[in-house]
Amino acid sequence: AVDESRIAARIAVQIANAMFAARSAELWGQGSTAVASDSTHVRAYDQNLFTEWHSRYGGRGVLIYWHVEKKSLAIHSQLINCTASEVAAMIEGAMRHGTTMDVEANYTDSHGQSEIGFGVTRLLNFDLLPRIKRINKVKLYRPVAGEPDAYPQLTPALTRPIRWELITQQYDQMIKYATANRTRTASTEAILRRFTRNASHPTYAAMLEGGRAQKTIFVARYLRLRDLQREIEEGLNVMESSN
Repeated sequence: AVDESRIAARIAVQIANAMFAARSAELWGQGSTAVASDSTHVRAYDQNLFTEWHSRYGGRGVLIYWHVEKKSLAIHSQLINCTASEVAAMIEGAMRHGTTMDVEANYTDSHGQSEIGFGVTRLLNFDLLPRIKRINKVKLYRPVAGEPDAYPQLTPALTRPIRWELITQQYDQMIKYATANRTRTASTEAILRRFTRNASHPTYAAMLEGGRAQKTIFVARYLRLRDLQREIEEGLNVMESSN
């Protein structure tokens, strides 16, 4: 069964690459470097060994996490546990799709993003571009300490300064974990699970801090740039239509 799934994955990659190669730029436009990702709950019989109860979807089945590029071509799919982190699945698909597409950005909904997600994707050098529910409740972190009045119009949304010294202290370790992810020495799910068991881990704290800085930058861009809002919405609409 494992060999069959690997063969199927290789066939899917070959089909995607063939479609990329056959596309006419005159008809389809220039190739995209962004994908949208989301999960689909597929109902399954109780006798299926992979069937699980999913509290959010309210039923038994399996969860498939998809990565789809802007012109509706799925470049990656994966079966994930109903309790698995969609953030980890998002990162795995963007890194492991195996096609000739160069993924530089990933659109996702609120379930596929988090502060640690922003931190990890920044280290892996691609943009996390989510549509965040209740974005008006998101707190923005101050860039430096000692300037409480620097942004008077943003005061209600501001919180404490970013602890840059923590990122500096743990930077080498952060790169170590990012490299392990990139080279497949360790999966994103395994790294995040290890940190979750030990939430006080200094490298995890530094990644969180980097993620908070990156999320603050993203929210500032998102609220200012209408074109970015439309881009994310269009990408997620393609994903939802595919689902």
